[in-house]
Amino acid sequence: MGATGDSEVAAAEGAAAGCRARAALLGAYELGRTLGEGNFGKVKQARHRATGEHFAVKILDRGRVLSLRGADDQVRREIATLTMLAHPNVVRLHEVAASKTKIYMVLEFVNGGELFDRIAIKRKLSEREGRRLFQQLIDGVSYCHGKGVYHRDLKPENVLIDRKGNIKISDFGLSALPQHLGNDGLLHTTCGSPNYIAPEVLQNRGYDGSLSDIWSCGVILYIMLVGHLPFDDRNMVVLYQKIFKGDAQIPEWLSPSAQNLLRRILEPNPRKRINMAEIKMHEWFQKDYIPVAPYDDDDEDVRLGAILPIKQQISEAPGDKSTHQMNAFQLIGMASSLDLSGLFEEEGVSQRKIRFTSAHPPKDLFDKIEVSATQSGFHVQRAHSKLKITGNCNGPNNPTPFLVCAEVFVLGPSLHVVELRKSHGDTAVYKKLCDRISSDLGIDKTFGMGSLFDDNLPGFDSRATTPLVAL
Repeated sequence: MGATGDSEVAAAEGAAAGCRARAALLGAYELGRTLGEGNFGKVKQARHRATGEHFAVKILDRGRVLSLRGADDQVRREIATLTMLAHPNVVRLHEVAASKTKIYMVLEFVNGGELFDRIAIKRKLSEREGRRLFQQLIDGVSYCHGKGVYHRDLKPENVLIDRKGNIKISDFGLSALPQHLGNDGLLHTTCGSPNYIAPEVLQNRGYDGSLSDIWSCGVILYIMLVGHLPFDDRNMVVLYQKIFKGDAQIPEWLSPSAQNLLRRILEPNPRKRINMAEIKMHEWFQKDYIPVAPYDDDDEDVRLGAILPIKQQISEAPGDKSTHQMNAFQLIGMASSLDLSGLFEEEGVSQRKIRFTSAHPPKDLFDKIEVSATQSGFHVQRAHSKLKITGNCNGPNNPTPFLVCAEVFVLGPSLHVVELRKSHGDTAVYKKLCDRISSDLGIDKTFGMGSLFDDNLPGFDSRATTPLVAL
């Protein structure tokens, strides 16, 4: 067969694969009403047939995408960026599929509308509400920056609000990744929405993506608290002059600390502008601030990849779903001396995990851990078979997201292993929390695993086995 025949076969196989992917994707969902339309296609509400969960499916016309210069790169960039991000304040990408004519992106369904609409309805927000949303915005944006992602088009239209009133940052089509940095370590592409763009971006001399995003966050904060844009004019030249000057009229009826924060963010000189760490330490920002931790890396519900299947519901055998059964091989593998994950991480196992045994029933263990963590000033969420302990671990002067997961593993009818695993936060604070929990459970950490390897237990020799405690 000639080259032409080979290419035709390859094209046919590619088209068939695309059709199979599309059929598999759409076969898993019921498409509903149209949520919105854009230059490249539509966004439809969808329901996953197996789980009943609702999603937003962005359906892009490949012909339109390819016909516009740079649009293809924009779509690829958004997909690549969203696969890297797993944070409560960032819209999540669950699945991607493509056919010969369409691209399908299955996204988290955010049903509370845009931040723009909320401001338009209320005209302006109270400082309390504005602060809460701004704290979430900064948590989400700083998380992205930590992943090397710079949004570059932050505005109220790209900030969604869910039914619980929490924000979700969306539309990463203009975002920049580390590979987009120049040899000088700066970004050089001028992009963004005119009223929200930082002055240094307009100067075409290179700019720091973090500081330019902070400027846009400042404009959003100004709009939330004041009710209108800080820099606006129909004439683009005049608008850019106002932005270069950075002379926003900040009302005196705002609290002094709010005025101070706005002035420090809307500083036209990026070298003098407040940075992320300083924003989080600012007195106005600190009030009622609870840092939002990224999703747990080991949580199956939030793992992301290039092409992601939705997690199907699996019928489980009756029993206690708050715990996991453990076999002998898993038990041996849990031993701190045999856990090799520390070879691939900056922190060793001893800084991330502690395990001990208990004869308490799983429900009692979870209840006691929840009480201990709450009394220590942390927030506790029950998620599937875990407890997630979150909060601010370093105090108001150095706010750092903190996340510890507690799990219980069944060894036998009256013997369980409790694991406390730190995903984010200060190790010293984590160890202090572990001390409090083990003390409240009446467990001696030094000998807490001793019962597991007691000579009285068949099959175990305490003289030949390494304790599992990791401290």
